[in-house]
Amino acid sequence: MLKTVDLNQVMVIDIETVPQYASYDDVPQHLQDLWAQKTQHQRKPEQSADDFYENAGIMAEFGKIICISLGIFYQQNNKSIYGEDENKILTDFSDLLSKQVPTLMFCAHNGKEFDYPYLCRRILVNRIKIPIQLQISGKKPWEVNHIDTMELWKFGDYKNYTSLNLLAAILNVPIPKDDIDGSMVRQVYYEEKNLPRIVTYCQKDVITTAQVLLKFKGMDIISSENITIVT
Repeated sequence: MLKTVDLNQVMVIDIETVPQYASYDDVPQHLQDLWAQKTQHQRKPEQSADDFYENAGIMAEFGKIICISLGIFYQQNNKSIYGEDENKILTDFSDLLSKQVPTLMFCAHNGKEFDYPYLCRRILVNRIKIPIQLQISGKKPWEVNHIDTMELWKFGDYKNYTSLNLLAAILNVPIPKDDIDGSMVRQVYYEEKNLPRIVTYCQKDVITTAQVLLKFKGMDIISSENITIVT
């Protein structure tokens, strides 16, 4: 199936998320109670709900999107939609998709477990119409035609998680050097207040994911001079 995919119809994406509140003390009491209930089986015995709140960004019920980076093949354009206002980010993203073909395919690393459902949930929470390309609710896994590079690497094996950087390394894809990783996004956003640093990190992941996809298709990767980042 992957061999027949037209890269002109693929948009590579990556999202960055953070907890909705800067600290656990800022979370309304009723949401603190719900957070404690949801995470009770994920926390270590010695971990309180407060201690575990730094992980809230990965859960769509308690997190929010601060950046969506997008990459398109052949046009060599990569851009990002980001800011403090999640509703505006998602509205701009939805408007952009409305100008694309309904059959547009997304590609993300671990997209089927994280990026795609997270986007849908936050779009719904923000009372925005879910774009036709993301109307995947109720579909069986094989009916979702979006590409997930981690799923491609599994070859049917569902026991292990493989990071994007590890997959890129073993496929001999150059990994853009950066000074942060996903575990630092909350700190950089709320404590350093350095959103541009996060956007750069997100854009680099899109480029790496695109290069990995080319490897799966048996194609040469794109040289850095042929990649344009649009802000």
